[in-house]
Amino acid sequence: MSVQVEKLEKNMAKLTIELPAEELEKAIQAAYMKEKSKISLPGFRKGKVPRHMIEKMYGPEIFFEDAANTLITQSYPQAVDESGIEIVSRPDIDITQIEKGKAFIYTAEVAVKPEVVLGEYKGIAVTRIDTAVTEEEMNAEIDKERQSNARTITVEDRAVENGDTAVIDFEGFVDGTAFEGGKGENHSLVIGSHSFIDNFEEQLIGKNTGEELDVNVTFPEEYHAPELAGKPAVFKVKINEIKTNELPELDDEFAQDVSEFDTLAEYKEDVKKRLAERKAEDAKRTQEDEAVQKIVEVSQMEIPNAMIETQAGAIMDDFANRIAQQGLALEQYAQLTGTTVEQMLEQMKPEALKRIQSSLVLEAIAVKEDIQVSEEDVEAEIVRMAEMYGMEADKMKEFMGEAEKENLKKDLAVQKAVKLVMEHVEEKDAE
Repeated sequence: MSVQVEKLEKNMAKLTIELPAEELEKAIQAAYMKEKSKISLPGFRKGKVPRHMIEKMYGPEIFFEDAANTLITQSYPQAVDESGIEIVSRPDIDITQIEKGKAFIYTAEVAVKPEVVLGEYKGIAVTRIDTAVTEEEMNAEIDKERQSNARTITVEDRAVENGDTAVIDFEGFVDGTAFEGGKGENHSLVIGSHSFIDNFEEQLIGKNTGEELDVNVTFPEEYHAPELAGKPAVFKVKINEIKTNELPELDDEFAQDVSEFDTLAEYKEDVKKRLAERKAEDAKRTQEDEAVQKIVEVSQMEIPNAMIETQAGAIMDDFANRIAQQGLALEQYAQLTGTTVEQMLEQMKPEALKRIQSSLVLEAIAVKEDIQVSEEDVEAEIVRMAEMYGMEADKMKEFMGEAEKENLKKDLAVQKAVKLVMEHVEEKDAE
């Protein structure tokens, strides 16, 4: 295999990868062996048609696509190593020669890691953040705990109020005709959640159990069902039941139920302490982000579009994995939110650019300051990761190859670079 590198503008490069004709022939033969059981010709039993007969009937290129995919998958990682450049994007592959008896040649256009001209990174001014915990914040945190421990009771002596759960039957009509998906029975609707369109929920406030009413709404212009978009509708609703949350009393017994403490005073003190720790950690992250962004602003680097697209794709993949855990496919989410996957990817590009710039300047600082990551640092991080995932450290090591360890070292160097920057910041009050 031979690899030629051509430097292009804006931190792009083109790799031209050439494999000998013998490798192409092996790949074509492998494609034939994989597919021959599916091919039949008159006069031959299925799976017994000679390769030359198939090529004569369908053309010599019938196995080219499978052969090319195999060769590219096998050869590209080695080509990247041989290129001697640091590639930071997915390759844009183009096959330039595939012909029996000749070398297989393809090109891969890629983004190359940009060089960074660092600006000043010591003495950066960051906004001072007050991390003191107020009484209101502490009470709000305790109220969350009370809400999560609330008891749901049925209300019989009053009408629906904001925050209640109304259990309803409903059926929707447009122009006097019921529409698909507009009917439900014993549906629990939290008033004020805005989970139903327009002002549906507000019209239930003040109504009593057993009452029937017409709810008038208008579908949004961009509603996902085009036959309903922008149209007025009437929902015939019956209120079957009204439920509300009864909060536990704020006393020593409550403190004992939700914590390890015997008294409400002790519990409150612990809540205040945990809130202070959380606010301090949030403030630390906010100041780090502010400092790094200021360094980005005074540094110079040219980010290729392919690098941004690759990072945006990684963010999208992470998001898709998270919503998949809730049972939603990416396409379903896009439809429910009135957008497209392509639009979502475009919206992620600013965040992708920010992450790239932050990473590049911190890596540059690590190099300039000769920040070293020891084996002890790596071992400690592996132990920390293993504890986070509930694994043995030795098992975690088994899952990590050399490439993963190198990436871990880079991450640790970046963390040390952040620490160095923050050791030299100057706090100032918000303007």
